Amino acid sequence: MKLLRLCIALFLHFHLFAQTPLRRSESFFGLHFDFHASLEDTLIGKTLTDSMIDSLLVKVKPDFIQVDCKGHTGVTSYPTRVGYTPKRFEKDILRLFREVTRRHRVALYVHYSGVWDNEAIKHHPNWARIDAEGKQDNQKASLWGAYTDSLLIPQLKEISDYGVDGVWVDGDCWATNSDYCAAAVDEFRFVTGIQEIPKKKTDPNYGKWLEFQRDAFRRYVRKYTDALHAYNPRFQVASNWSFSAMMPEKVDINVDFLSGDTEPLNGANQSAFQARCLAPQGKPWDLMSWSFGYGWDDQIFSAKSATQLSQEAAHVIAMGGGYQAYWTQHRDGSLKTYAYGTMADLAKFCRQRQPYCQNTKPVPQVALLYSNTAYKSEVTTVYNTGDRKQEPMIGVLNALLYSQLPTEILQEHHLKGRTKDYPLIVIPEWKKIDEQLRTELIEYVQQGGNLLVIGSETVKIFENELGVKLNPTVQSIPFWGYDNLITGTKATYRPFESLGTTHTFGQWFSQEDKRFAQGAIASIASLGKGKIAGIYFNFGEQHFKRETYVGRDFINALALQLFQPQVKVSGSKALNVVLNQKQKSTFVNLINMTGNHANKAIHSSDEIPPLYNLQVTVKTPQRPRQIVLQPENKPITFAYKNGESVFIISKLDILSIVEIKP
Repeated sequence: MKLLRLCIALFLHFHLFAQTPLRRSESFFGLHFDFHASLEDTLIGKTLTDSMIDSLLVKVKPDFIQVDCKGHTGVTSYPTRVGYTPKRFEKDILRLFREVTRRHRVALYVHYSGVWDNEAIKHHPNWARIDAEGKQDNQKASLWGAYTDSLLIPQLKEISDYGVDGVWVDGDCWATNSDYCAAAVDEFRFVTGIQEIPKKKTDPNYGKWLEFQRDAFRRYVRKYTDALHAYNPRFQVASNWSFSAMMPEKVDINVDFLSGDTEPLNGANQSAFQARCLAPQGKPWDLMSWSFGYGWDDQIFSAKSATQLSQEAAHVIAMGGGYQAYWTQHRDGSLKTYAYGTMADLAKFCRQRQPYCQNTKPVPQVALLYSNTAYKSEVTTVYNTGDRKQEPMIGVLNALLYSQLPTEILQEHHLKGRTKDYPLIVIPEWKKIDEQLRTELIEYVQQGGNLLVIGSETVKIFENELGVKLNPTVQSIPFWGYDNLITGTKATYRPFESLGTTHTFGQWFSQEDKRFAQGAIASIASLGKGKIAGIYFNFGEQHFKRETYVGRDFINALALQLFQPQVKVSGSKALNVVLNQKQKSTFVNLINMTGNHANKAIHSSDEIPPLYNLQVTVKTPQRPRQIVLQPENKPITFAYKNGESVFIISKLDILSIVEIKP
């Protein structure tokens, strides 16, 4: 009898375990759907069927899907008891999605708009944030009002009762603006002792006011996250774009995963940037592509091909993250069945590479600093979706990536205590950095590290270490270059004089001719056992606005005077390299960056020209046991000499992964 009971218990345990969908931390590929229901939607559920959802899950086999439940309008697409709904439903689509996804053991999440809720504010004007002029915001809720306790948390508990696995809270950090309601003003005065409330950047204590607002946002997210975990410990929570490039802060809230959705155009380059901002944060993370090109001005939807989306996905999965893509639902909540083939092809691309991407860790090569200190001292908003303060950093990133230099973006809290791990650290155009990190960086160079400092203001932070005397004033330069290359610019430049053994690199010119050289634009100096280099004009800003091959080759040539990367590729500059480790193997991710992805006038395309005959050189201390091209599982013939393995990739379509087995 005991044996029978044990067998029954084991059967039930494994049966229930088998029925449990993957947690977000285990997931790799997902789909997102939403349509932001409105009061005018009276046919919700009319054409959505069990078989429509079933066929999606059978054909695409995602780890999870996210579906609409409440968008920015504040109207739910399911029959809530605590919020605002259309007058009539044809069926409860959230219940139907849960039933079918449970049958397929696919996790179900909901798209839910947080701070942004039009309907709640309409019915409860006292829940609204107040702007600096004392006017009520008709869309955004106050973090000091009753909205969180009275609507958001009760509604998400209600959604949890459906058996939904978690929530992706949209319209949260990026929808948060300064709130001048009486409760916020009183609290600020009490906490800080400051009586005069700052309203613009030039007012005293404006930075303290913004940080106070950020504290309130984190308190709000912590409140609903903890409440939902207390109500249902298995319910998973993410606040979209929190702790990302838009909110560059250390994770201090018990969210279950991080996520974001890139802009619909130039998705490949955007994914490369945003993935690098999420990856180091120490939480499970994923990044979402929009499945369609979309212009904010004309609001035209143009469906992307699986090829185009795969190029965007390549950057996300190569950085070790999960990937999802976004399709809109019809106004009745039904799905766009014509796109199932695209979804399936995209899923196949990702799944083939999953064993070689998921749970990988980057091999430290180049660290690009995201200075929290500088960013927060310069922005004029609480959090921001596309603040121009990030553009110089993105410009430098693009130059490094298109030089095939494996690069991570690290915030100050990521880099402190880890500087020695990176053979090259790059500081783009930040006017300030954390003083403790500055001290560590100087010691890092003295002990053998390599530091590249970029920008007319940034070089002032390291003037003594650079071995130069800086001019107190800046100027605009019309042309610059190095060797026999010249390009135009309007960049801001700070003249300098090299001292001692510091030598210079590159020139700026008064006319587009080498005869009119006016002064050096970069320097390299020894400092202890290491090297420190400076670029004295705003290179990142220049490269973001007007990318050139001169800029790319310049940053590459300067970087190679400081260190030798573990991977070198010749044969094309139109690819990015990501270098990872997993268990004992090294993975060289080669991402083809040809195509029209960076042309914002082209919303969708279906062709990425392949690259041919790429020679790859990888430093390997010992001769590898085997080098294999993945996902084809094709052994690669290689030569090994002087600690380097050299081989040829005959064709690169979108993402090929070279697995080096020790």
